[in-house]
Amino acid sequence: MRRTLLAALLAAAAAFGLYWWLTAPAAFALPAASREPDLVNGQEVFHAGGCASCHAVPNQGDRLRLGGGLPIKSPFGTFYAPNISPDTADGIGGWSEADFVNAVMNGVSPQGAHYFPAFPYTSYHRAKIDDLRDLFAYLKTLPAVSGRVRDHDLPFPFNIRRTVGIWKLLFMDDRPFVADAARSAQWNRGAYLVNGFGHCAECHSPRNLLGGLITAQRFAGGPNPEGEGWVPNITQKGIGGWSEKDIADFLETGDMPEGDSASGAMRPVIKNLAQLTDEDRAAMAAYLKSLPPVEGPKPPPRKQTGG
Repeated sequence: MRRTLLAALLAAAAAFGLYWWLTAPAAFALPAASREPDLVNGQEVFHAGGCASCHAVPNQGDRLRLGGGLPIKSPFGTFYAPNISPDTADGIGGWSEADFVNAVMNGVSPQGAHYFPAFPYTSYHRAKIDDLRDLFAYLKTLPAVSGRVRDHDLPFPFNIRRTVGIWKLLFMDDRPFVADAARSAQWNRGAYLVNGFGHCAECHSPRNLLGGLITAQRFAGGPNPEGEGWVPNITQKGIGGWSEKDIADFLETGDMPEGDSASGAMRPVIKNLAQLTDEDRAAMAAYLKSLPPVEGPKPPPRKQTGG
């Protein structure tokens, strides 16, 4: 009995040690800066990344007051977007540049804990470090907003941050963006924005039961991650009838070529994308138009209205 108990304890200790090793948050040291921050580029990155959509204080008109608090529903519970204003007590005013880059690219907090992947660092990991430095410098020019956001409302076991390390091993593609030499500079710029800061696949792709993107159906649409409605297919299977100009116009105005308009969660996204340069919207359109047709999940039939 003693030997059995000892063996069980040793096996449990080994299993826990393996779990602790596999789930360790991975951060990296930031290389020395090669130039001074570019605030104009930082603002462009801010809009491309949709920072205001999640982090602006809800129900007030200034989208640059990034005190957080927006509830983000998911199958795993409700997340609350944090304060990313330059407030030193409640925001990121006390962060170093390295803290910020590791948070955005690796989903690791300054305290060395995992962020939950409701924060789309799985896409932001493709960002260039200079772009993130510019974004951090731009954020520091915005108003400081006091107030700490409430904790996420997640049931057990989804509230265990350490286990996010396993999720990252399974689903986080940590490869950097690499330009395709066979494509134009415009196409590569669009690919960088759509797959990186734009994080379009995070909403426009179906997910598995653990919340990981189904890569074979990337951009093919699916159920709204927040639980209401359907996110459309943006491959040529879904928008094959749209021209590049149609796509670029939609990214600026939210107006579709068939006369409908963006609604729901896409409306604040359009507000962000409308602030981009014409060249960046055109680049995103060129890339999206190049996506091959991919069959996605079938949306539920529309409810018939009585008459």
